[in-house]
Amino acid sequence: MDLEPPPDVGGRWLDSLAARAQRVVHPAVWSYLESGSYGEVTVGEATRAWSEVRFRPRVLRGATTPDLRTTLLGNPVASPVGVAPTAMQRAIHPLGERATVAGAEAAGALCVLSSNCGTRWDELGGTSPWWLQAYLPSRRELMLPVLEGAVAAGASAIVLTVDTPFPGSKYAADAEDWTGIDLSWWRVNFADPEFDRWAPDLGVDDIGWLRDRTGLPVVVKGVLRADDALRCIDAGAAAIYVSNHGGRQLDRAVSTASALRDIAAAVGERAEVYVDGGIRTGVDVLAASALGAQAVFLGRPVLHALAVDGATGVERLLTEITAELAEVLALAGCASPGEAPEVLAASTRTAL
Repeated sequence: MDLEPPPDVGGRWLDSLAARAQRVVHPAVWSYLESGSYGEVTVGEATRAWSEVRFRPRVLRGATTPDLRTTLLGNPVASPVGVAPTAMQRAIHPLGERATVAGAEAAGALCVLSSNCGTRWDELGGTSPWWLQAYLPSRRELMLPVLEGAVAAGASAIVLTVDTPFPGSKYAADAEDWTGIDLSWWRVNFADPEFDRWAPDLGVDDIGWLRDRTGLPVVVKGVLRADDALRCIDAGAAAIYVSNHGGRQLDRAVSTASALRDIAAAVGERAEVYVDGGIRTGVDVLAASALGAQAVFLGRPVLHALAVDGATGVERLLTEITAELAEVLALAGCASPGEAPEVLAASTRTAL
């Protein structure tokens, strides 16, 4: 009889996270978090796309320990590895965002929190920098109390999601039974959690509106085209966040790995560039850095770590990915992530 080995026997702890998390997360919640839209082509390609990136490492540069420290819109962080905005955190761990923020702070990482957060802004705790992800409703003023509350609680940037005029259909999650799951905390920072939060008329003028109403820099999340990135910067965006929403919006949208290089090249020094989607290892972070990202954000892996071990799990995830990044940077002959573009192989452009 074949027996399943204990989850911590052998191998890489990070590789066991998804399987371990699935054991403790309600099946309906798990299906919702892991599913992609429609045929799930994009979500299936995400991780594999990063493996297409190739490097030409440098040698004989002297033994150094890479310096991973950086700043993101002026916020000092221990490394370019941060936490992407995700909903449903209270459904997989009782402390939800409080545990995620605590784990990110312990790792010295920046945390982006969803506007669908299940924890009140003033109850988050911690002193590390965090940013608010925002969807805008058709009536923009309905979002102002949420924005103002986040600013008062210490948010230092607004991350405007622009790829969601409405949620993409997720067939894999539709049939799950949510009976018995308490969602009373859902979107707790809204006076009316059921108001229409999807703005099909979202435009570049909303970037300036958000900046002016909050006094904070605006990051535009959900960009996959260089021309769109430039339009956002012209409208006042401080950073471009390359994302396909974890494969949960338009199915068959390109991978973020394939979109990143052209966007970073077009943006140049005009704004910072970030990326998420399918990043699972320090080598993936090196690849993203080589393609031009100043930061990467982890989504589903953070939820897995949160489910398995709360704040401690989130800290361990971020710490181990960062340690892997330091190792592969050294092997590539790079003293910092900023040098990674110098070791990108020319063949990568055609491979992606």
